[in-house]
Amino acid sequence: MTRVTRRLGEVLRDGDRVGTRYERILAHPPDTVWRAITESDHLRHWFPADILGERRAGAEIQFRFWPEAVEQASAELAELDIDLDEPVLSGRILTWEPPHVFEYLWDDEHLRFELLAQESGTRLICTVWFGTPGPHGLPGTATGYHVCLDELVDSLAGRPIELPDQDDITALRGRYAEAVDTTSA
Repeated sequence: MTRVTRRLGEVLRDGDRVGTRYERILAHPPDTVWRAITESDHLRHWFPADILGERRAGAEIQFRFWPEAVEQASAELAELDIDLDEPVLSGRILTWEPPHVFEYLWDDEHLRFELLAQESGTRLICTVWFGTPGPHGLPGTATGYHVCLDELVDSLAGRPIELPDQDDITALRGRYAEAVDTTSA
């Protein structure tokens, strides 16, 4: 089973916007991590969709869900009105500064990956500003990104990728629900 990082992402608020900031320390140089977050062969191991289109600031892109992601989350995708036969969402690259910053819009979500070189490898900071909540609300979205980033860590470490069991996901979602509620006060 994939381990679930105990440390939650930091819940962010900016007016009505809610997001999370996750940090992971990776024992790989920024170039290696950059390839893992931008290239199809690597995305397949940890991200639910391929990124199609030119890699440059301002480029319009598409996110095509991998068949296994569609199979795993078909009910959630259908609830979001995503065509399961053509599971694609649009986006746009906002910042493309290899191998340091990759920022983009994915439908109505805003993601920013920052890679900072460290003596031990790379400090990855992933900031996500949430769009329309999915079927499990903002805590479910936060949990999804948390698990994806744990899968990225496992992929880079050469460990097999396996989703956490449902009890771990439910517990993590509960922790994010509490964190989101706490920050709204």
